[in-house]
Amino acid sequence: MRFVPAIIIATALLLVPVIWVGLDHLLAQDEYQGGAGIDSGARIEIERLRQQVESLNTRLDGLERELARVGTSGAMAPQPGTEDQGFRQSGPNDIVDAYAQLVFIADRRNVNSGMSVLTSSYLVEKLGRPREDLSDNCQSITNERLADQLVLEEVGPIRVKMLKPAAESLRTVFEKIRRADPDLYAKINTSGSLCTRLVRGSSTSISNHSYGMALDLNIDGHLDNLADGKTQLGLTILADFFRAEGWVWGAGFGREDSMHFEVSREMLDEWLEAGLL
Repeated sequence: MRFVPAIIIATALLLVPVIWVGLDHLLAQDEYQGGAGIDSGARIEIERLRQQVESLNTRLDGLERELARVGTSGAMAPQPGTEDQGFRQSGPNDIVDAYAQLVFIADRRNVNSGMSVLTSSYLVEKLGRPREDLSDNCQSITNERLADQLVLEEVGPIRVKMLKPAAESLRTVFEKIRRADPDLYAKINTSGSLCTRLVRGSSTSISNHSYGMALDLNIDGHLDNLADGKTQLGLTILADFFRAEGWVWGAGFGREDSMHFEVSREMLDEWLEAGLL
């Protein structure tokens, strides 16, 4: 029994490269076909493989610590009913529910690498305040420059109220998703877009929702918990499409908010230079 942990660790070490090979193969297919030819099942499997690699690494660390403990204590006596807990699945993974399945956000601090988050001060400098009096509650925009650019439209699978350039960019994102993964597209829902207010818990910072350049999305109406380091699998797939169009994902914020997507500073600068705002 003393050699069991070593055997398990050796097995885990063998499985990790095997999973990585499978993941690289699927990603290579995705790159070769430009993303449009990969069906829903393949995209789900790519995300699951990523999660399996992270899970195996975590379990491997735990087993190594356990093996070290056994080496010092001399024996390992499994507790009744816990022999297989480390390798049991947390629940069913039916394809129909897979997009709403919760997964850990891999390398979340770097998901927006190469893009800049719009700060409240930069927005005020470039666009002015959306309105003079702000509170924690949603109010209307009184800034005429912004109000003249607001549109209320059906954009892809959802209805949004946003600045016209943002709505057009969002339409492009959704159309690419629709062509590449119609099953995921059909499950996209929104938790809101325009909401002119302060950042929750702040008395000075203006929420980016105030400018009509941000929105919150969810899968099948299931809201994601704030700041838990996890998100819906479908949102991790959506994030790739948004990133390609120049949108920032809230999963990379200091306080993780993975339902949140907003225009990057670089995209706003392009609109300003082109005279769109």
